[in-house]
Formats: sequence, structure tokens, C-alpha cells
Amino acid sequence: MRVLIVKVSALGDIVHALPVLDYLRKASPGIEIDWVVEEPFREVLEGNPLISELHLVRTKLWRKRPFAPDTIRDICSVKSRLQGRNYDMAFDIQGNLKSGLICRLSGAKTRFGFTRDRLQERINTFFTTRQIPMRSIDYHITDQYLRLVSVPFGKNFREMELTSNIFTTPEDEAAADVLLSTLSDGLVFLFHYGTTWQTKFWSEERWIELSRNILATFADSTILFSWGNSQEKEAVTRITSSVGTGARILNRYPLKGLIALLKKVDLVVAGDTGPLHLAAAVGTPTVSFYRASDGKRTGPRGVQNVTIQSSLHCTPCFRTKCDDDARCRDSIKVEAIVKAIEGLLSYP
Repeated sequence: MRVLIVKVSALGDIVHALPVLDYLRKASPGIEIDWVVEEPFREVLEGNPLISELHLVRTKLWRKRPFAPDTIRDICSVKSRLQGRNYDMAFDIQGNLKSGLICRLSGAKTRFGFTRDRLQERINTFFTTRQIPMRSIDYHITDQYLRLVSVPFGKNFREMELTSNIFTTPEDEAAADVLLSTLSDGLVFLFHYGTTWQTKFWSEERWIELSRNILATFADSTILFSWGNSQEKEAVTRITSSVGTGARILNRYPLKGLIALLKKVDLVVAGDTGPLHLAAAVGTPTVSFYRASDGKRTGPRGVQNVTIQSSLHCTPCFRTKCDDDARCRDSIKVEAIVKAIEGLLSYP
């Protein structure tokens, strides 16, 4: 049997979908699994032995120049490669217009997708042949993905111990080791400041307070600050400057390099953002905070991961802008983060 997974973006959502691979392998030994992903996120999936073929798409470029000759050739090439694989079925676990179109282009006669009530872009239902309803217990996004792919196999994913693996190269691992060799002998923390929505950020003052607390509590520890764009780099520069010795800004890493480093640090603290989910997927303990988004729906699960939700009555609001943003940021308390870190590290 050969199946196609359509999950093209975003980084955190792709990580949440990784257990689907392990489920399919266990539910149908010998199955061939292909995956369609946006080119910028290819490194999360490259090298995974459970994936037979990785199909790369560039939908942002397609939307900018829909009728350009290069776009048309690109789409035709993707269609040809997909249909040449002769899929028995396709699973659209993205659930929007672009994923629906890709799913239809695959040529699979049986195409599974979400029901209209689960879709932000309901036009998606026109491209799938079977829409799978969720159950009330399928609240976490990973469970929703697993519910959708499990239907044709009839095996309960909740009775399986499923793993998420992200593969890095020896060169990536060596580069991470070189960096770590330059640090003190104590614990190494990675704090990720940035995220996509302003309503998911934490204030610089709180990051500074947390950093000082951690460095005072854990002897000889180091805090590495990662960032995603120039504005975030400016912010972590201000933070590390205020914290002083023990806080360090990371250079910009390729995705595989960052994943290799996330495997080796002792703990990660972040909001609802891709690097957090990468860290959890590779088995590193995490503490994460949620304001506009819902930690129960998208937060890392398991005993090594602690999620902290804002105490405001309006959270999770899923708003990207809010007049009450400052009060919401302040509702995430440093004391709660510290307590979670100490609990994960079993620190007295």
C-alpha cells in the first residue's frame, strides 16, 4: 500500500503531525508513505526512514505569480510526480484550499479530510472524498491528525505508544558539540524569544527576570537565546545585555543545525512556536506559555513538558492583536516558569 500525507505547513503543525508516520507503520507494516511539504520546512522531514518520498511545493511563490510560466511548470511537475506514484489513498491533514488542491492533484481516488466544522477554509471539502468526524476526546491537534489517518486501518491510535523522530546528520551533531564545548560545565538552557503572533510573545522584562533567576539558581549554567528575524535579534540583544554573564545569543542556525542543538540542551523555554515543538519532538524537556493560543490543544504533551496558560478569562482568544496585550503578557508569571523548570529538573 502507498499513501500520501498532505501537511505542507507550518513548522509546529508539521511537528505535531509526526506521530502519524509511526502510526501508519505500526497499523500497516510495509506501507509506503510519501509527504508533501513546503520547501522551507523540508529539513524537519528529510532523512526520516519512514518517508519513502518527500514532495516539495512552493505555494507562496505560486500565489504571488499564479500565471507565470515558472509557476505553471512547477505545478505541472508536482502533479506529474504525485500521479506517478499511484497512491492508494491520500490524507489531507492540513485542511485548507492549497492542501485540498494538492490532494486532488495527487490522483488518489480516495482522499480523506476533515469535516466542514473543523475547517477554516471550508472549500477544502470539495477536494476530499471522505470527511472524517472528530470525537469529543480528540481535542489535541495531534489526536485529530491521528483520528483522520486511522479510520481506514481500524486500529486505535490511543492504544499505541507513538514516537516522533527528527533526523540530523553527524555534521549537524558535531557543530552543536563544538558550541557546547565553549560553555560552562553547568546546565544549558535554550530560551526562544520569538513567535509569529504578537499575542504569543512574553515581555523582555520577564525574560530578563527569568534569566537572572535561573542563573542564580543553577550554578555555572548558560542560557542560549535563539531568534528568528532581525527584530527578535534586537530584542534578545537587549535581554542578554541586561542579564550579563551566562546569557548568550545564538548565531542563526539552519533548521537541521538548530534541531541538533535542541537535542543536546537540558531544557527549552518558549511560547507557542516552532522551536518549542521541535525540542519536545526530540525528547528535550520544555516549559511553554500560552496566551492567545491554547496549550491544551497545541502544547507538547508528556511528563517532560509543562504548559502554562494565561489566567485571564479571555484566553485562549486566538486573536493576533489585542488592546489588552500588555496585561495578558504580565499574566504569565516568572515564578510559575521557575517552578516548572525546577520540577522538570528535580531541583530541590
